[in-house]
Order: sequence, then structure tokens, then C-alpha cells
Amino acid sequence: MEIPEIILLIHEIVGTISFAVSGAFVAIKVKFDIFGVLVIGCITAVGGGITRDMLIGATPPAVFSKLYVVAIAAATSLMVFIVAYINRKKFDEFREKIEHMNNVFDAFGLATFSVAGTEIAFASALSDNAFLAITLGVLTGCGGGVLRDILTETQPYIFKKHIYAIASISGAGIYYLLRLFSVETLVPSLVGMSIIVVLRLLAAKYKWSLPKIKLNEGSNGKTIAFKPNNPEENYIEPTQKFGE
Repeated sequence: MEIPEIILLIHEIVGTISFAVSGAFVAIKVKFDIFGVLVIGCITAVGGGITRDMLIGATPPAVFSKLYVVAIAAATSLMVFIVAYINRKKFDEFREKIEHMNNVFDAFGLATFSVAGTEIAFASALSDNAFLAITLGVLTGCGGGVLRDILTETQPYIFKKHIYAIASISGAGIYYLLRLFSVETLVPSLVGMSIIVVLRLLAAKYKWSLPKIKLNEGSNGKTIAFKPNNPEENYIEPTQKFGE
């Protein structure tokens, strides 16, 4: 096995474990049963890679010929469920610490998969298209998380806070530039991953977010919105949490 293949394998294993933990935590928070936790953990771990492979026409996606990836994701999700079940009475007490742990695992998953997805462009002779290469990295890094949030009826994290996609784009972009002028992948991988992890953890700690529009609310506590067919005519829509 050549060095680039070894690096990709390491990325794959680390990213799979990290995202499986992240997905399992979210599934437990929304009170899924053990099967739901396993499914969400696996989808979070492999969803981005499946999306990437579908985009470049690599069918069936690579994960279906790498059953060890699904096995690692399932085993990791099961371990998270067992630990959470044993400590279920303390789960709410340690919710803040659990959220921090989830952010850490998610940051490492995002970093490893964003870099690995960008490297796929080089392995597939698609590296001459920078936009495509970086897009493959972002899809690999963010795709599983988006599917996780959709299936758990959670507002997709990527569109909400902590510069999630920006971190992925930055790391994938730096990796792509360094990789263009380097045959080996170790140094570009470490630099790209470090940028993503640092950005994600700093954003989570200091609550960094991109600008957003906060609509004013009427005196009756209802959000003012606009009719899609008649932008000039306002209507009042009850405020409702996502998923209720």
C-alpha cells in the first residue's frame, strides 16, 4: 500500500469514528432507540462519502465495497449508546460536557473527511478543477452531518452557526493548494486538518457565526413573514420550533 493510500485510510477510520460518535450523540439527545442511534451514527459517518461518489459518478459508492467502514461506524455508535445508557441518570447533568465532546469529535470528523474528499479529486484525476476538488471535500465533510440533522428533525448545523462550512472550505482549499505543489500528502493533510479543527473549536468556544437576519416579532409574539406569491402583502405566521 502506497503512502497516499495509507493517509486516506487513516482519514477514513478517524473520520468514521468521529462522525459516528457525533451522530450517535445527536440521536440520543432526540431520544431515538438503539436502532435509531446506530442508523444515525452510520449515516453521519458515510453519508458525505456517498454524496461525493454520486456526484462524480463513482457508483456504487465506495462504502458498499468497504464494509469495515460501516462496521466501525456501527460499533462506535453502539459503544456510545451503551455508555450513555449506563450513565443515563447523569446525562442531563453532564449535557454541557457532552455537547463539548460532540463538538470536538465533530471537528475532527469534519477535518479528516474534508481533506480526504479533496484528495479523492487527485486520486480520480479531477484535480485540474479546483472548484470541483474543494466541493468534493466540503460534501464529504458536511454531507453526513446534514443528513443527520434532517433525519433527526434538527435545523441543519451547517446553515446555522459556528462557521461550519467556512471551516471546511478553508481547510479543503488550503489542502488543495499545498497538494498541487507537493507529491506527498502528509504535510498538506496536517495543515488542512489543523485549520479546520482550530476554526471549529474556536468558533464553538467564542460563538462565532456568520451574519443572519433576525425578523422582528409582532406585539402578539408572532413572526412577521411574507407571502411567497405576493411579497408586498405581509401576513402573520405563528412562531414554531423546528420539528414540532
